[in-house]
Amino acid sequence: MISRPTYLKKLIQLKDTTVIKIITGVRRSGKSVLLKIYRDYLLAQGIDATQIIYLNFEEFELLNIRDEQQLIELLQPKISHDRHFYLMLDEIQMVAGWQRVVNGIHASYDCDIVVTGSNAKMLSGELATLLSGRYVEIPIYPFSFKEFLAAREIDINSRQIDQAFEEYETYGGFPAVVLADKAIKDDMLSGIYDTIVLNDVSMRANIRDNESLKAMVGFLADDLGQLIRPAKLANTLKSEGISTSNHTIERYLTLLENAFLFYRARQYDLRGRGYLRTAGKYFMVDAGLRRNAVGRRPGNYGGQLENIVYLELLRRGYTVDVGKMDTAEIDFVARRVDEVLYVQVTYEIPKNTHETDNLVNIKDNYQKLLITQRYYQDIKQIDGIPVVNIVDWLLAADD
Repeated sequence: MISRPTYLKKLIQLKDTTVIKIITGVRRSGKSVLLKIYRDYLLAQGIDATQIIYLNFEEFELLNIRDEQQLIELLQPKISHDRHFYLMLDEIQMVAGWQRVVNGIHASYDCDIVVTGSNAKMLSGELATLLSGRYVEIPIYPFSFKEFLAAREIDINSRQIDQAFEEYETYGGFPAVVLADKAIKDDMLSGIYDTIVLNDVSMRANIRDNESLKAMVGFLADDLGQLIRPAKLANTLKSEGISTSNHTIERYLTLLENAFLFYRARQYDLRGRGYLRTAGKYFMVDAGLRRNAVGRRPGNYGGQLENIVYLELLRRGYTVDVGKMDTAEIDFVARRVDEVLYVQVTYEIPKNTHETDNLVNIKDNYQKLLITQRYYQDIKQIDGIPVVNIVDWLLAADD
């Protein structure tokens, strides 16, 4: 198992507190492995194995546990009032009504509870009502570039770094894919993609028209970095012979977000200091899945670079929006506690204009940054704004 120290640290910090820890993220991003690493940590700390209850609801032995009554009957013999225990429920969204069971255990027993799920909807509705203020979400993502290097045992000062980034950009950061032979990486990504789109989205939502769903995923993946409006997207699909409606497009977008396949960055008006409802940008959870969705063909390098930057900002704990200043666009407005970071992303710096022009027009004193894919040895800043290569920026990530 590959260590995920950043995520493990969060679990350790919250250990034995009264809050329920909810680990969320796309399928195969490492949630189950993180739970097992946490279990191993507890055992190493001297916790008796009988105090730790680990259940994965995708495993064969638990496929018959699909409602709250079955879950109650499964857990009752395993828990008691006379000792502290650790309850780990993996892929809990498979069990209908699990929220009431977890809430009941939380209220009645001395326990440390961690659950994982691959659908954002599990954090809405009843759970929010039952557990308001009593849970902490820990989002998990496929490997960062630093985690990719650690898993492949590549030193950050190695001459292989640029080649490693090309591989990361091509095949992404799903742990199993990173560790697989190159010959089967695409097949593995295809399997993950189909599982998410056909199972986590289509089957659970009873979608009959998988052709329009896959077409929309392909369009979003191919149009990274562009503002998306449902009406325009519907018209685009219709022009390609795929009949759909604005309502269907909006429903699909919500389902894709719920499955953590795409993330939506809302458009924020920096001058009016408010969110615009007209459009947003959608970014895919993994570069390898993006390549699979567009038929493994190259292209849209700028959008792909934006996608990598966006996901890394999320990993670092930022809330990320797309900025609008009059008619100009700021690629990312990233906020974290009292910190604000403005980021412009470009594959290379154009000769006839400065990518920093939009940043210069922002008159506050928050940090501004230009990230490029091309390496400029002689350009460290423009108009006082730092210019940094994507690899250098990724390697400077918080541990």
